[in-house]
Amino acid sequence: MDLKAEPEESDSHDQPPPLEVFAHRSTLHGISHIFTNERVCVKRCLWLVFFLGCLSFLVYVCVDRINLYLEYPHVTKLDEVATPIMTFPAVTFCNLNAFRFSQVSRNDLYHAGELLALLNHRYEIRDVHLVEESVLESLKVKANFHNFKPRPFNMLEFYDRTGHDINEMLLSCRFHGSECRAEDFKVVFTRYGKCYTFNAGGNGRPSLVTTKGGMGNGLELMLDIQQDEYLPVWGETDETSFEAGIKVQIHSQDEPSFVDQLGFGVAPGFQTFVSCQEQRLIYLPPPWGDCKVTPMNSDFFDTYSITACRIDCETRYLVDNCNCRMVHMPGDAPYCTPELYKECADPALDFLVQRDNNYCSCETPCNMSRFSKELSFVKIPSKASAKYLAKKYNKSEQYIKENILVLDIFFEALNYETIEQKKAYEVAGLLGKVVDTFERTYASKSDCSGCLLSLGDIGGQMGLFIGASLLTILELFDYLYEVIKHKLCRCCGRKHQHHDISDQGTVLSLDDVKCHVSNFH
Repeated sequence: MDLKAEPEESDSHDQPPPLEVFAHRSTLHGISHIFTNERVCVKRCLWLVFFLGCLSFLVYVCVDRINLYLEYPHVTKLDEVATPIMTFPAVTFCNLNAFRFSQVSRNDLYHAGELLALLNHRYEIRDVHLVEESVLESLKVKANFHNFKPRPFNMLEFYDRTGHDINEMLLSCRFHGSECRAEDFKVVFTRYGKCYTFNAGGNGRPSLVTTKGGMGNGLELMLDIQQDEYLPVWGETDETSFEAGIKVQIHSQDEPSFVDQLGFGVAPGFQTFVSCQEQRLIYLPPPWGDCKVTPMNSDFFDTYSITACRIDCETRYLVDNCNCRMVHMPGDAPYCTPELYKECADPALDFLVQRDNNYCSCETPCNMSRFSKELSFVKIPSKASAKYLAKKYNKSEQYIKENILVLDIFFEALNYETIEQKKAYEVAGLLGKVVDTFERTYASKSDCSGCLLSLGDIGGQMGLFIGASLLTILELFDYLYEVIKHKLCRCCGRKHQHHDISDQGTVLSLDDVKCHVSNFH
């Protein structure tokens, strides 16, 4: 018979301390009053109720904080930054009349007369009773197509040749006190036809800068809008205008002109003062915001902007639906003929701009610049200056009043405004960082009042309700690990002991051996 003495518990030194001991040593408030034998049962039950109540409220607040975090709220920070030098913006202007009547030839009238609402479909003059005598005589000569052989017609050449010439429109130009010339303007084509951009940059020409704010330190133009060259209007088309004046857009050099949608009007007979301030906007990407983070997928533009996206989209839409493009659109598709302008291009583009908001859905860029404007006006010319200006430009006083305008664009001050979206609630705030309640905010995506509370985080709530911290949580996990490890080791030890008894026979304890020996004697 094998006699084996049963040793003491071999894993007694690995046994975790009792729950009462752990509760007494733990930094978790309240549990030392629950797991103790020194207090009566009523007090322990009261402590248990209070502890569970605080724990329940903590869980509720934690769920609320996590839900707030998953809403990804943001706040908008507004700031003004002073600078000693600023880049002057690009200024694009267009005469509201796209075609000069004197430059429209017989061939032009043959091909585009119906598009311009000057002729009907039978190549006859429309509404003769509305035509002034001088215009009617000239129009009769141009509209005489007897024995006329039409020549090839190109819309780009037509827009370029008949559009208002900067050399004739520009009477005076000064930038930052220095004289500027017609060569400083770049020809661009928009839906208004032939337009001009000052300080366009590109092609190795640096953008102009200004070192002072206020009037006289920007761009000052005196223009002649040439109303005597306006096409007679006998119908409503996209190529004719009821207004007189120019359309102006102030934009950055990286952004193409979109003057028909984003420009403001300047009327003759007035000097218009435009005080500008640059705004630099920084938006957050998803899920906090909705700005575009992917590069622009375009064959026409390298830098993404809402304007570039719109022009790109409109171009693709017209090429897909009309198999041609308008003069102001980029690309290598053929230009639309006057017939396609009237029958397809103009209606399609009008539909896209006014009604279809789904096809051209352009996201906001994450970084962009725009220019806020304040406009004021004074009458020009005064009674005292009318005769002088008429003599200077060899025009009548009536002509000066109806055709001359002055445009003065300048920075209000040498500073720019930053409008930046910032995350209102991040992981650090969720776990315990207090959000600065004194941060200057301008607007918010959602109601973020909860994320500006000093108690609005999990760490603060844990400390308030149960006196816990991250180290306290580690204490709990460590104790649970020790308990689970002890249970598993005991379970494995018992199975191993049972296996040894089955293989080797009965194992007697030391007490059994002593009893057996005494009985033998």
